[in-house]
Order: sequence, then C-alpha cells, then structure tokens
Amino acid sequence: MKRGIYILLVSILFISCSDFQKTLKSDDTAAKYEMATDLYEAEKWNKSYRLLDQILQQFRGKPQAEKITFMHAMCSYQLGDYYISSFHFDKFTDVYPQSEKAEEAAFLAAKGYYYNSPVYSKEQKETVEAIEKLQLFLNRYPNSEYLGEANTLVKELDFKLEKKAFEIAKQYNTIGEYKASIKSFNNFLLEFPGTSLRGDAFYYRFNSAYNLAVLSVEHLKEERLKDAINYYNALKKGYPNSTYSEIADMMNADLQKELNTFTTKS
Repeated sequence: MKRGIYILLVSILFISCSDFQKTLKSDDTAAKYEMATDLYEAEKWNKSYRLLDQILQQFRGKPQAEKITFMHAMCSYQLGDYYISSFHFDKFTDVYPQSEKAEEAAFLAAKGYYYNSPVYSKEQKETVEAIEKLQLFLNRYPNSEYLGEANTLVKELDFKLEKKAFEIAKQYNTIGEYKASIKSFNNFLLEFPGTSLRGDAFYYRFNSAYNLAVLSVEHLKEERLKDAINYYNALKKGYPNSTYSEIADMMNADLQKELNTFTTKS
C-alpha cells in the first residue's frame, strides 16, 4: 500500500512539473497568469516568478497589472534577491500609491535594503542607504503596523555604523597612531552621543592619550600628560564603575608620577 501511495505522489509531481513546463513554453498569457497565481498562493516562489517574469510586460495597463507587479516583487523577495525585489517594490509604490498593498510594498522595499547591508567591517554605503529608506518609510507611514519592526531595523543599522566608527578609532590605537585614535574617538562621541559603546570609547581615548604622553618627546610631554589626565578624569566622572577602572587608575598613577617630575624641576 505504501508503495502505491509513493507511486501516486510521484505521478502527481511529474504531471505537475509537466504542466508547468508546458505552460511556461506556451504563448497563452491567461494560462500563465492563472498558474502563476496558483503557484504564488502555494508559495512556490521560483516557479511563480518564472511565469510572472514572462507576462509582466504584457499586462502593463491592464486590470491585472497591479496584482502581477506586486506578486513579481514578492517572489523576488522570498527568493532572497533583495536588490531586484526592492527595485520592483519601489516601482510598485510609485505606480500604485493608492493600492492597499502600497504600505506593505514600501516596507518590504526598505527591508530589502536592510538585508543588503554588509557586516560592519566592510564599506557601509548600503547601510546608510537602508537607514534612509527605512526612515522615509517611517515618515510616510508613522502609524504603520510595521512601525516596531522598522524601528528595530534602524537601530540595528545605526549600531553597525557605530561599530564601524568605533573599530576604526580602536585600530588607530592598536597600530600606535595615538593622535589619530584620540581624534577619531572624539569624532565618534560627537557623532554617536547615545551609543552603547560610549564607555569603551572613553577608555580607549584615555588609553591613546596615555600612550601618546608617556612615549612623547620631552618638550611635548608635560602638556600631553595633562591632556591624558583630563581624559582619565572624564572616564572616571562618566563611568566611575567601569570595567576598565583598575587599569585606568594604575595608568593615571603613572601619569601623575611623571607629571610630578616636571613640577619638581620647576
């Protein structure tokens, strides 16, 4: 009996594939539209997309065009082709701004840009573009059902930019470019005042100032020691219980000791 059921299922699948290939190769746009819709509702995205791609242009200006355009974009989205899906969703909202699907299309277009955002260590052009697209969506649909998700996506993308800027500043510290590191951390703190990396930035800025001071030539050392101590004080004031407190206190003691030698000389 099991063998009979298996043979029946295989036969149905074969017939189904045969029907699809027959329709795909035919010139019957109505049949293609009907099958594409059935496949779309069954979430057979790839097959539906292939049929829709063939008839999209032929239905321009016709009553079915709105539905076909949306389904075509959705298939691309579900297949993970976010560049293409965002392009088509954007086009859909331009052509059908009053459609009941316009809000969903606008959100999925913006979300497609989100998915195209690379890891923080790479160039962040797509991340900036994704934030802009999501913000435009939020401005256009302030009461959207997608409001919470859109805000979450923006926060994730914002953090990616923060992480990128933070790691650049930290890398300057790692390679001994302490002046560049201090400048980068100062810029980072100005650009991202609410960042969760603020405490870490305060410490690494102080760390860079410390190294710049202790490794400095004699005629620049006193001023740089004082600058480093100021950065230490900023760290202690802003983050008195920082995980860096113990090492920062030790570094500050070194700075104070060196600075005292200048006081003694004078």
